[in-house]
Amino acid sequence: MIIIEAEKRKHHYWKELWECRELILFLTWRDLLVRYKQTVVGFVWHFLKPLMMLVTLTIVFGRLAHLDAGKSYPYVILVMTGLLPWQFFSTTLSDCSESLVVNYQLITKIYFPRIILPMSSIIVTFIDFAISLVLLAGLLCYYQFVPSYQIIFLPVFIVLLLLLSFGLGIWSAAINVRYRDCRQLVPFVIQFGLYLSPVGFSSQIIPEEWQLLYHINPIVGVIDGFRWSIIGSEESLSLAGLSISVLVIIGILYTGLWYYRRVEKYFADII
Repeated sequence: MIIIEAEKRKHHYWKELWECRELILFLTWRDLLVRYKQTVVGFVWHFLKPLMMLVTLTIVFGRLAHLDAGKSYPYVILVMTGLLPWQFFSTTLSDCSESLVVNYQLITKIYFPRIILPMSSIIVTFIDFAISLVLLAGLLCYYQFVPSYQIIFLPVFIVLLLLLSFGLGIWSAAINVRYRDCRQLVPFVIQFGLYLSPVGFSSQIIPEEWQLLYHINPIVGVIDGFRWSIIGSEESLSLAGLSISVLVIIGILYTGLWYYRRVEKYFADII
């Protein structure tokens, strides 16, 4: 039997997190069951949601804004390679921000590393993301598009996506405990961010003098790298811009962990 003592948390936090790995798996399984309980189509939603978004963005950015001109590959592939990382990022941010509040009964009754709750939310969303990659593979097969050799770098950008989502996720989760206005702000940020990020268009349309400033939005470097890994040299990757995005991601993750650990001990009192 594992006994977790709150007073040892400061010095053995990450060790306790490893000891609670079964709790992480349990919460992940619970969230998966709840998500699809009493649904008609179940896991088919993994494919329906990105497909509906794909059609919408293709029409808005491609047909109406005419951003599909001059491409030697299907525009729908450009949209899909931007949509999948964005959908993972936005869903993670939304779920993590609510992860502590909706589990207040656990937080107020027993002790465990609270960071487990946003971590389990990210794992659930990552499972959705992995399944959605099957849809991307099917799309590539349909259009007979062969990814470039650069696809070997795809795991690097998936890791960056995970780090960014985790960093912002724990920030929003911790802030939402004290300031419930966060739950109103997060959907606005997600909706606004969709049009500021290169989801339905290529970053190449941004003027050169604005590129570095544009990459301060960390999801830009992630999406550009994800797209570059699959499409290849048709979509250039700015190393300077990517470096800025990586530095921002590291900053978000570091400060997020620092702030979360600082306020974690007060969660049970104010939630």
